[in-house]
This record gives sequence, structure tokens and C-alpha cells, in this order.
Amino acid sequence: MMVWVLAQDAFWAGVTAVGFAILFSVPRRDLPGAFLTGAAGHCTRALLAQWGVPLEGATLAGAVVVGVLGNLLAQRLHKPTFVFTVPGVIPMVPGVFAFQTMMGILRVTTAAGGEVSGVLVDAGINAIHTALLLGALALGISVPRLLFRHPRPVV
Repeated sequence: MMVWVLAQDAFWAGVTAVGFAILFSVPRRDLPGAFLTGAAGHCTRALLAQWGVPLEGATLAGAVVVGVLGNLLAQRLHKPTFVFTVPGVIPMVPGVFAFQTMMGILRVTTAAGGEVSGVLVDAGINAIHTALLLGALALGISVPRLLFRHPRPVV
């Protein structure tokens, strides 16, 4: 049962990655690579979240998978790394937390005097979650590039 749910999660994350790759004008022959990175990264995050890993750590691991796969595909196909990594991490962007932060901030204007502090605390917590998840995504796709990059000799 869990394998089927993960397979569905990976498929739809891959479809999302391909959609954003098309939006970013990625060449047609590179779309399977975008599908692979998006599916593998989101599946890794979902699997780790199922095992109880906090969402920030699971997102970091999923972004590292996207970064490693993106670097391998870029080296093999002689393409820039971001062709595969940027569409691959977009399914893991924390849209729900960002939306809840924005709605919380907007709710402050209509909240009664005693409710304002609670609404602000909830918005702040969602903002921190958003920032941590975005930091995990940035770190996860950049670390493999720094580790596997082979600098060319100057002379």
C-alpha cells in the first residue's frame, strides 16, 4: 500500500516538474531528466516524512537527491545543472506554509484585540517553516555541485 502511495506521489511530482520545465523553456529532450529529478526528490522527502523525519530534514535530503541527480544528468548530457535541478525542486516548495503566513498577516487586520498576538505567533511560525524549507532546498541543490565540481586547471 505504501509503495503505491509513494509511486503516485513520485509520478505527480514528476509531472509537476515537467510542467515547470516546459514553463522555463527546457528543451523537449531534457524533460525526462526533469521528471526524474522531481519524482526522485519528492519521493525521497515523502518517504523520510513517513518515517518520522522532520519536514525540514526530509526536504534537505530530497533536495540533495535532486542536486546529485541533476549534476549527474548535466555531466552526462552536457547541459547546465539548473536545467534539471530547478524544475526538480519546485514540487517541494513550501507553498502551504507561505500561503498560511500571508493569510495570517492579513488576518491581523481583522482580528479582535485579544486575538492579535495568537494570529501573529501562528504567522511567525509559518514564516519560519517557510524560510527553513527554502533554505533546505537551496542548500540541498548547491552542496552536491560544490562537492562534485572539478575545477579546471588554469594553465
